Amino acid sequence: MTTKKIILSGMRPTGKLHWGNYTGALENWFRLQEEYDCFFMAADWHVLTTALDKAAEIKQNTRDMILDWLGAGLDPENSVLFIQSQVKEHAELFLILSMCISMGRLERNPTFKEQVKDLDLKGEISFGHLGYPVLQAADIVVYRAHAVPVGEDQLPHIELTREMVRRFNNHFGEVFPEPEGMVTKFARFPGTDGKRMSKSLGNTIEISASPEEIKQKLMTAYTDPNRKRRDDPGDPEVCAVYTWYQKFMPEAAEETATECRTAARGCVDCKKKLLAGVTEYFGPLREKRAQFEANPALVDEIIQDGCSRARTAAQDTMARVRDAMNIG
Repeated sequence: MTTKKIILSGMRPTGKLHWGNYTGALENWFRLQEEYDCFFMAADWHVLTTALDKAAEIKQNTRDMILDWLGAGLDPENSVLFIQSQVKEHAELFLILSMCISMGRLERNPTFKEQVKDLDLKGEISFGHLGYPVLQAADIVVYRAHAVPVGEDQLPHIELTREMVRRFNNHFGEVFPEPEGMVTKFARFPGTDGKRMSKSLGNTIEISASPEEIKQKLMTAYTDPNRKRRDDPGDPEVCAVYTWYQKFMPEAAEETATECRTAARGCVDCKKKLLAGVTEYFGPLREKRAQFEANPALVDEIIQDGCSRARTAAQDTMARVRDAMNIG
């Protein structure tokens, strides 16, 4: 590693990645790896906080996700790609940091309260779910990360991490930097129904999808509901398809908006033009991903090497923690 600042970011392995994952995180990771020392984590333990019954799916989902990372251009020579559960120091630091925050503070976490409501958990809340931000804090500071690229909904967790870091450092000395949250531009990206793209809503398009799979989903995607006939003028600002143009075909976005507002182009023709563009946009990613998928031994080697490098960095941090606390 060099003297660059350190970034830690992770994704929960819940299957193949979709356009929202790409715009909200993955393409940003690709850019960041040239400027920072990057640790990119498959957060498999975090899946268990809300989906314990899906533990058997995690291993294959993790592999699918890492294949997407490699296809999108994450460089295992330049970045550390690793699996959270393979670095046990995360759990050790999680235990220590759990002493640095109160139950009341965790219960007031707005993200946690939203999840309890959205998932209708009521009284069925596990300690692991409540303590999710503490494990996330351990994930970050075990690599002494300076920054974490996140969506807006994760900013409260970063603030919790900063609070725990301050409390630890006040007690035991300056062991950890206070990490900053780096919010991505397309943190919220529309799915085929116009709502935020999410696997749980079934409105996703995978970044590794074939042209035929993209077509099947794209042609039924949400557009302006007030545009009932071909010659009705539309409002591109309420149309998911237009947002996709802005992201994947920005050179055609202005013309698309004009032709939508004047009814010069119908929704079907608009989708067909976008289909050609996104098929080309994700073509190199699909091809590169397929090459890695055809070489499982190489993927195994990349994962093993990444876990080893992450473990070495985490062990160094925990040696500093134990020394500062005079324990262990």
